[in-house]
Amino acid sequence: MNNVESMGPECGDIDTEVVVLGAGPAGLVLANLLGAAGIGCVVLERQSRRWVENRSRAGFLAPDAVAVLRTHGLAAGLDRRGHDHDVCEFRGVDGGFELCYGKRGSGRPHTVYPQQALVADLIAEFLRGGGAVHFETTAEFIGDLDTERPWVMARTADGRVRRVTGRYLAGCDGGRGVSAAAVPARTAVRDHGITWLALLVQAPPSSPNVLYGVHPDGFAGQMPRTPDITRYYLQCDPSDSAADWDDARIWAALRRRLHTDRHGPLVEGPIVERGLVRLRSEIRDRLRHGRLLLAGDAATAISPSAAKGANLAILGAELLAHALSDALRGGDLSGLGQYCADYTPMIERAQEFSHWMIDLLHPPAADDPHADYHRVLRRARLRDLAVSRAHQDFFSDNYVGL
Repeated sequence: MNNVESMGPECGDIDTEVVVLGAGPAGLVLANLLGAAGIGCVVLERQSRRWVENRSRAGFLAPDAVAVLRTHGLAAGLDRRGHDHDVCEFRGVDGGFELCYGKRGSGRPHTVYPQQALVADLIAEFLRGGGAVHFETTAEFIGDLDTERPWVMARTADGRVRRVTGRYLAGCDGGRGVSAAAVPARTAVRDHGITWLALLVQAPPSSPNVLYGVHPDGFAGQMPRTPDITRYYLQCDPSDSAADWDDARIWAALRRRLHTDRHGPLVEGPIVERGLVRLRSEIRDRLRHGRLLLAGDAATAISPSAAKGANLAILGAELLAHALSDALRGGDLSGLGQYCADYTPMIERAQEFSHWMIDLLHPPAADDPHADYHRVLRRARLRDLAVSRAHQDFFSDNYVGL
């Protein structure tokens, strides 16, 4: 197929083997692996190519996710421009400490590589191999999931409707996409009642470490991205809008919560992006309905507190690619049944540690009748992380593992 950025008026209905909904890490890793196996697939993405290649998201890749990318020849950009990271620093009212998680537990680092750069790499590789990504194309309906030819009705940017038919559909279009809604499932939901102001700053990081500021006013964090771009997070009131926080208020809160009076000043710079992230988690008991299978954010919504989302997406995409390849090329359907059994425990482990991190980093709600008790427990947990090898090993294994 030709390299396309949208389905234009000249495009008719499409017939392929796998229709992938969503051009995020899950959909693009899956599409590349299927293409390498000689399986025909198309990717439908509602946003423009420019948008998905520039949207700032996660930047910390776990060792297992990096191994998937390297095994399948998808890590060239990461290997050129990414860098290892293995130290995080906790700063609280009682002091601070560094934890070199790369020398504790299994002794493995993260790789820092901005998600938008990875997405751009994956798109380029898929197109180079002859694949097609249809940008600005919104999947509106899906049907015939219990037949051998399920389909997607998609609308292009110019309003034209196209029918895209495959032997399987892969839902990688997020929790609000059409795929997740089509899989009947019981969903365990937790709204954590916590909102972060997510900031992208044009300045080098103030410390080479990930910084976790544990403060009575709320959480603050610094996540290094590139030599001249830094991600900051700042807990805010859930009723706030991004406009409520001007630059002066942001930097004052970051300085206070990251305890710069004890640890040194922040490297400040222009705030080039700000938005709100509400911490909400969902765990589904089903990831498949007929010939539709879910991966990535469509399979589970997870808070960003432990940087698990993109990593879950990559590992889930590899599992799904193997299952689909076995079904389409070998006639072996057992992998499709095993897919959910293998992916769900991975999701649950990531969710559990993400929840553990939420409890560690955030103060109890002001109206919590047990707030004093929770503050004592959080102080004890931080003290154990600072001095106990067993606690450091636990943290390190879960921080980088899935």
